[in-house]
Amino acid sequence: MTSTVAARTFDSLDPRTGAVVGSHPVHTEEDVRAAVARAEAAARWWRGLGFSGRRSRLLDWKKALVRRLDEVAEVVAAETGKPLDDARLELVLAVDHVDWAAKHAEKTLGRRKVPAGMLGANQAATLAYQPLGVVGVIGPWNYPVFTPMGSIAYALAAGNTVVFKPSELTPGVGLVLADTLREVTPEHTLLEVVTGFGETGAALCASGVAKVAFTGSTATGRRVMAACAESLTPVLIECGGKDALIVDASADLEAAADAAVWGGLSNAGQTCVGVERVYVVDSVAEDFTARLVAKTRGLTAGTDFGPMTMPSQTDVVRRHVSDALAKGGRALVGGADSFHGTTIDPVVIADVPEDSAAVTEETFGPLIVVNRVPDAAEAVRRANATGYGLGASIFSKDGERLAESLRCGMVSVNGVISFAGIPALPFGGVGDSGFGRIHGEDGLREFTRPQAVARQRFALPVPVTSFRRTAKHMQTMLGLVKARHGR
Repeated sequence: MTSTVAARTFDSLDPRTGAVVGSHPVHTEEDVRAAVARAEAAARWWRGLGFSGRRSRLLDWKKALVRRLDEVAEVVAAETGKPLDDARLELVLAVDHVDWAAKHAEKTLGRRKVPAGMLGANQAATLAYQPLGVVGVIGPWNYPVFTPMGSIAYALAAGNTVVFKPSELTPGVGLVLADTLREVTPEHTLLEVVTGFGETGAALCASGVAKVAFTGSTATGRRVMAACAESLTPVLIECGGKDALIVDASADLEAAADAAVWGGLSNAGQTCVGVERVYVVDSVAEDFTARLVAKTRGLTAGTDFGPMTMPSQTDVVRRHVSDALAKGGRALVGGADSFHGTTIDPVVIADVPEDSAAVTEETFGPLIVVNRVPDAAEAVRRANATGYGLGASIFSKDGERLAESLRCGMVSVNGVISFAGIPALPFGGVGDSGFGRIHGEDGLREFTRPQAVARQRFALPVPVTSFRRTAKHMQTMLGLVKARHGR
């Protein structure tokens, strides 16, 4: 958006080089309210297009994203430092979600008949999901396209417009996304972008939007909830995780090791549903660990994955590594000497005490903790022994049964992070990982309000909801209830 008030600016930097990628305004409370007002006007037009009209425009947007995929990916790579192909993969996943949301919105949200029950036998009952209006989205920096698009695309498909506050580390990504949508909706701007720091996000929470969808740390999520509580603005909160990978005795160890390395080290470990803890059953621990170590040693920081996008995160990773080693953990790959500015070489530490920060806190860096357990039941117990509850992975022939015992929102069996690439599956956590869901039918409904309609088709012989009701009428009704429900 074009700022009318903001006088301050800030730069986004390439974390690989420190070069300035772009300069952006720090949007003020007045700027944010102006963006919301424009989005409200656009929402009336967007809602008026109906499901078919919105589907057509969103599918056009998908095509525009594909046409400009390399351009958008280059902005992602420049602002996050991740390899270009990883940025491309992020775009591919987001495109698939836009496609799914556009094609499934009407079936999921459109008005449908529901059973009226015995007492409503004279009623025609229907249910529909109406758009909220304007949705505020506060996005993260680690996956600056894929993660916020889980809210943006689904909110748009549901008939809302969006005011998007990207991370201050990746503002250019938000702007280029909005530009691609503007190509196919020249009549109105459906995706307003406001840039800045925490105060801009706070202004969005207080701006009168119908809902706020936030992705970020648990601490910031609590502040967003507190700010939104002032105006009873509902929130969707997706925070971090301390996701575990369980390797059972029946696991394909080669596949499990490959998954652990990708889940733990891709994007420099800056993945909320990545692998931070591995629990491997004793009988296969030596074989699995050898495979994991060999695969990890073949990776190079700065080539296979990038630096820490947020420089201060380096200190968190260093503290976790130091604490794990001080408490008796064994460094199998890397260690205290793995830190080179904001670039961190892969680190694998075994036998880390369960009270270590590397086990209890989200690391968000290229550190994999590997601990042995006597059996899968103990692995599940330890996986659940955290306030977080986002995702998990299980390698086992009995994986689906084990998944039922995990306290988390998503599980990949014999794979890692695979649930995120399936648009029909809802994505979200429990506990310190937040609440609410993006993706899938639940994600579409998250950005709507259910509206129930009961239409009387004819009058009942027993006037249940009328002062004309007599004791005899009540006896008749009670007789029907006893006959139907009392036996």
